[in-house]
Amino acid sequence: MAALNELIDKIENPELRAQIQEAANKLAKQKKFGLVFEEHLPECTPLYDIPVKKGATVSLKSGSVNNTFKVLKIENGKAWCMPKSGNTAIEYPVEDLVVTAEFGEAIYPCLKLLDSVCNASDSDLWHTLIEADNYHALQLLEYLYAGKVDCIYIDPPYNSGATDWKYNNKYVDENDEYKHSKWLSFMQKRLEIAKRLLNPYDSILIVTIDEKEYLHLGCLLEEMFSYANIQMVSSVINRAGTGRKYEFSRTDEYLFFVRIGSASIALDGSEGQNTPVVWDTLRRSGPTNTWNKTKKQFYPVFVDDSTKKIHSVGDPLIFGVDKMCDVVAPAGCTAVFPIRDNGMEMMWGCVKEEFLARLNKGYIRVGKHTPNKPQKYVISYLTGGIISDIESGKAFIKNICDDGSVNAFYYESKEIPPTTNWNKHTHDAQWFGSNIVKSILTPNRFSYPKSLYAVKDCLYYATANKPNALIVDFFAGSGTTLHATNLLNAEDGGKRRCIMITNNEISEAEKNEFEARGIKQGDEEWENKGIARYVTWPRTVCSILGKDVNGNPLDGDYGVIEEEYIIDDEDTIVSKKTGKPTSKKIYIKKEVQKLPQLAEIKRSDGFHANAVFFKLGFLDKTKVSLGMQFKELLSTLWMKAGAIGECPTIDGNVPEMLILPKNKMAILNNENAFAEFKNQLDEHPEIEVVYLVTDYEAGFVSMTKALEGKKTYQLYRDYLDNFRINAGRNSR
Repeated sequence: MAALNELIDKIENPELRAQIQEAANKLAKQKKFGLVFEEHLPECTPLYDIPVKKGATVSLKSGSVNNTFKVLKIENGKAWCMPKSGNTAIEYPVEDLVVTAEFGEAIYPCLKLLDSVCNASDSDLWHTLIEADNYHALQLLEYLYAGKVDCIYIDPPYNSGATDWKYNNKYVDENDEYKHSKWLSFMQKRLEIAKRLLNPYDSILIVTIDEKEYLHLGCLLEEMFSYANIQMVSSVINRAGTGRKYEFSRTDEYLFFVRIGSASIALDGSEGQNTPVVWDTLRRSGPTNTWNKTKKQFYPVFVDDSTKKIHSVGDPLIFGVDKMCDVVAPAGCTAVFPIRDNGMEMMWGCVKEEFLARLNKGYIRVGKHTPNKPQKYVISYLTGGIISDIESGKAFIKNICDDGSVNAFYYESKEIPPTTNWNKHTHDAQWFGSNIVKSILTPNRFSYPKSLYAVKDCLYYATANKPNALIVDFFAGSGTTLHATNLLNAEDGGKRRCIMITNNEISEAEKNEFEARGIKQGDEEWENKGIARYVTWPRTVCSILGKDVNGNPLDGDYGVIEEEYIIDDEDTIVSKKTGKPTSKKIYIKKEVQKLPQLAEIKRSDGFHANAVFFKLGFLDKTKVSLGMQFKELLSTLWMKAGAIGECPTIDGNVPEMLILPKNKMAILNNENAFAEFKNQLDEHPEIEVVYLVTDYEAGFVSMTKALEGKKTYQLYRDYLDNFRINAGRNSR
């Protein structure tokens, strides 16, 4: 409808325009079932490193990137530009313009090295941060890792209207008539590529969201991943709640876990405390577990109404012969039968003899009194598996309760399935998101980061049994996902690799300030305040090195959890630091919980890890095909080979060949030197990936055959074909 309304507005005849608009409005009001939304094209991307030339598509640096022009000519620093939907050329200074890629247009991306951090020179594991519009970066990742990603964790914009960071909580104006439709179109385009990145046999997609879009997102995921197992988890992230006038105070958000193929959720371990055993109801509930299907498992259990203990057990009743009303309970007792609330007569979970044996050992107890229901008391018992764990020593009896039942626990190592309702102290976004970021960076650099421990738990559930997992986050925000990946690796010795993507947007307030001063997007001062360079990368570097942005060691460890309390006091309090009186409200930090498995990981030690920071750039197709941009593509080839070892660079002329054992890859630029190339490869069996530059398919096939056992790629055809084909597929 959005596109239709735009076309209707162009009708010159007012009477005809009104008639068509009325018909369109009636059409829009028709009841639709299922998930229906507009495609909303285009999404455009500014390419600041591409020079403005005649024939280029451009937009104004200070305007909307979606308002594009075609450059007709350039003279004396001025460009004559034709608006996309106009017929009169407009003159602009070239310096005010930026080349723009429209959605569906073939682009040829590369990775421009900006920075790196190394805190593990003996490790070949390198994480990656890519500064880019995430759609085009995802296209690049599809070329690099299609079907190879084990876990994608994303925290997309919630579409609630916040403007601190574009990709944190806002995508379209909250008053936009099509805001849900535009958001869905935005998400669908990215999830389509994400789906092709995930391992189709065993992988998990995790998406967080709040109440503004969770229904739409759930429908979209069901539609796009109809073959997957999808569950939604509710997670408390702010126990105090977010105050909203005349509304419920929001304390939680939602997480969709999309399990693909054979992927399963890891079991949950107890956090530093013993886990109580689970008592089950003795009454069976299956459709075949009714009284008429048994001769021995329908009998009265007599409960003493004063002590709430089991007094005795009667004999089994025969269906169709005996009647419950004929059973006489001992004085002061109630006869309890296995009857559902709807009156259906079921059976107990064991025969009378087994019941008495378990009762004698304390494995059966009386639960809630339900006088208004057919079954007057809830009878609970321990299942055979739990009894075996107690008797084998896997679980222990702490004490015997007053009713004679055991109070039993599993030791810390016991693992149980996680629930769909999370209410963990460590998931509080203020204490373990904002406070952690503030301790690393200066205050107010980023609003509402995720709890480090909440993201770590998500990654654990998805990759606990995959110590070498490849993890992707294409809404990286403050960089919590990479931080959590490093923490999980430090905990269990894994070598999971994380790839993060974020744009370099600035806050709304800074945008207004810069524009008032004549500073435009693409200028150095603007870019240095963008989220990728001002927040995500500094946090990555600091957390790996164990220092804050000022070079000071980080305090504490990852296992000590502290909570800050506000205390009101009528008396004057003297500050220990300054010796001066303080206000009546004071803050006291108190240790409230320990995570033993993380207590040995000191923040100041950083992590045994490395990371590299790239900016997504774009190349000229013709120059690529002529082999003129090999240096620019080297980082991309390193990523495709697995990002093993430090990213290589070259100066000077392009060599005939590159043999890179530390990166487990090699590149042949001159096929006439293949014999020597193969000889050198024979000396380095650790090399797994080989790139062969040749225009001839027959030559590529012949060389590949000679390099049996190596993974080979034909340059530059493999690269160019990928993005040409993807452009056609993604423009539909």
